[in-house]
Amino acid sequence: MTFIRSCIFVLWFYASMVVIGLVLWPLVVFNERHVWTALRSWGGATVWGLRWIIGARVSFEGLENVPQGGALIAMKHQSALDTVAPALFLPRPVYVFKAELGGVPVMGAYLKRNQIGVDRGGHAKALKSLVRGARDAVAKGGQVLIFPEGTRQELDAPPDYKPGIAAMYKDLGVPVTPVALNTGLIWKPKGIGRTPGHVTFKVLPPIPPGLPRDEFMRELERVLETESQALLPPDKRRSVAQ
Repeated sequence: MTFIRSCIFVLWFYASMVVIGLVLWPLVVFNERHVWTALRSWGGATVWGLRWIIGARVSFEGLENVPQGGALIAMKHQSALDTVAPALFLPRPVYVFKAELGGVPVMGAYLKRNQIGVDRGGHAKALKSLVRGARDAVAKGGQVLIFPEGTRQELDAPPDYKPGIAAMYKDLGVPVTPVALNTGLIWKPKGIGRTPGHVTFKVLPPIPPGLPRDEFMRELERVLETESQALLPPDKRRSVAQ
């Protein structure tokens, strides 16, 4: 039964993306702010599907820490849900995404509208492009969302934080708001399996600007790993270096 429910949910997930994307696209053409309308609509449809198809609930904590203007958001990454749900609590999320996703039908058109595409094979050039795009987005009041580990991780995977977030932190000189989560409990990094449960996105107090690079990276990893592990059942937690 879980497999059947998972298959139905996957159909719901992508079908809702296509329907919402096509219906709202005429509005996006005239005003890009409707990109966020579409993202919120798809996020709501996804959470609804998880609740009524899978039997999984999604909660949001620490909303008092959500920045209202231009900001950097560093989020743990365990499932595709992490790329959809933030639109439900961030006013103007700007995602850092793999450039090749810009070619995906419907989704790609939205991503290329006002999000930040990065060529992962571009190395130094890609990093400069990322920082430049983040600077522009923050200046326009967007909350630039980056997954410091770059890709989805299993619950028990050791942390693997990449340097992109440190470069953005140094260049923009703004606080970084970490977001811990435990979405891997219901939605694995790969495959179509979805399971019942209750997962949480927890917005944490911002890390102030101006810290030395190494100190910033240690603090970001510490708070994200500690808080994300705390959201897991005791039998699934691993120790985190303090």
